[in-house]
Amino acid sequence: MSEACYRMTNALGRAALRVLGIDTHTSGAEHLPTSGPVLMAATHVSYPDFLFLEKAAIERERYVRFMCRHDVWNVPGVRAAMDRMKHVPVDREAPAGAYLRARRLLREGEAVCAFPEAGISYSYTVRSLMRGVASLARETGAPVVPVALWGSQRIWSVGMPDEDGRKPRPSLDRGRRVDVVMGEPVTVKPGDDLTEWTRDLGRRMTSLLEGLQGLPHHRQRPGERATWHPAHLGGAAPSRREAEELDSVPRSAVPPTWGPVPLP
Repeated sequence: MSEACYRMTNALGRAALRVLGIDTHTSGAEHLPTSGPVLMAATHVSYPDFLFLEKAAIERERYVRFMCRHDVWNVPGVRAAMDRMKHVPVDREAPAGAYLRARRLLREGEAVCAFPEAGISYSYTVRSLMRGVASLARETGAPVVPVALWGSQRIWSVGMPDEDGRKPRPSLDRGRRVDVVMGEPVTVKPGDDLTEWTRDLGRRMTSLLEGLQGLPHHRQRPGERATWHPAHLGGAAPSRREAEELDSVPRSAVPPTWGPVPLP
């Protein structure tokens, strides 16, 4: 029942991508094991990121169990489907339940995807990271595959409200390109410090993300005010310091020592 629901949802997602003419490219898929427990630690740049991450994972015949905001389960008709697909609701005010559920899935040999930034970064840089990925990997022995994606932020993401106070709406422009890259798997050893390991993960995720952001087809045109591109690469998105007032980051997160402008 779980996989049948997942296959049907995947089919609908792929149909939507075809209707919008979205061109998805994946590199590094060979780093995702075809069986056994694995944790994907992905950057988060748009609301529909899970569509592109699963499309990339299906190349390796993996159905990924995503750790998602718990309020998604409050949408009418969504709760049953999310439960059948074994996705994990995350309540940031009480995350223990999500941790235990993700740990059980990993012990059952599943692929689990976490967004360790705990939200979309307004600056489109890798913001503060939660230690949960490191803790799960150390406790279960599952390898961690760092993942970055770029291009989906132009479809539907966070952003500054317009002059009328309206938040950004989904773009129906056809022909967008989305790139997904998977890095080499890394493990957490029993004696590893979780904070230091998380900082290393931040550096790995940043390297993958900036590699995509620098691709020619993702650069803004000369003179374009690209609110969808990071400030340190010439875009008009909020800088990392400006994003501090916009990002909602848990206090327990590890602050960035990675990226273009590390904060003190």
